[in-house]
Amino acid sequence: MKILVPVKRVVDTNVKIRVKADGTGVDLANVKMSMNPFDEIAVEEALRLKEAGKATEVVVVSIGTDKSAETLRTGLAMGADRAILVKTDAASVEPLAVAKLLKAVIANEAPGLVILGKQAIDDDSNQTGQMLAALLGWPQATFASKVALGDSSVDVTREVDGGLETLRLKLPAIVTTDLRLNEPRYASLPNIMKAKKKPLDETSPETLGVDASPRLTVLKTVEPTGRTAGVKLGTVDELVAKLKQAGVL
Repeated sequence: MKILVPVKRVVDTNVKIRVKADGTGVDLANVKMSMNPFDEIAVEEALRLKEAGKATEVVVVSIGTDKSAETLRTGLAMGADRAILVKTDAASVEPLAVAKLLKAVIANEAPGLVILGKQAIDDDSNQTGQMLAALLGWPQATFASKVALGDSSVDVTREVDGGLETLRLKLPAIVTTDLRLNEPRYASLPNIMKAKKKPLDETSPETLGVDASPRLTVLKTVEPTGRTAGVKLGTVDELVAKLKQAGVL
């Protein structure tokens, strides 16, 4: 069985985000980029399923500029077999457009399972997996903390308020990953070198017949305001008064 894993190129988690002076977006000049952390978890899970003999091939796919090839090479260095780049020069591709592009890729690749991160850390939309499942008409399980793949189904355990919930989905299916699912591996230097020789196919939204033009317009981007200093209260009565004043009580 083939597993498809969408991955996204985002600002590295250790980088402090800076907003452009004119407020038109985030300043990406000379900023370190890396694979979205939730997508790393998705790649790791797909590789573990393959190593367990549950899958035969892992394919990573990314949507973006030429620079997204670096992210795909990271997935190949981790152990993925092939990579697909849907090349677009658009500054950003909205979740619905991403889902439509992935649907077109899935039509060509025919995977039995799609595993993707629950959200990207740049826009935090948490929409692509759900939209993709709706467009395909496939069952979905989000925020997976455990995945057990069977012959014709997959059991997904997810955290809910007050406990755990386990869902059984008929394949093919969509699964989105949460932080506790696994700990992604580091790519070794030999594997990084081997990744350069692994196949990386390239296509485009036009070739896939998808209109990826944005539907939303970002009016302005601003940095969050700094937190104000706290107040030390002397008595419980003062605390109650403050809470009432704030409308909490």
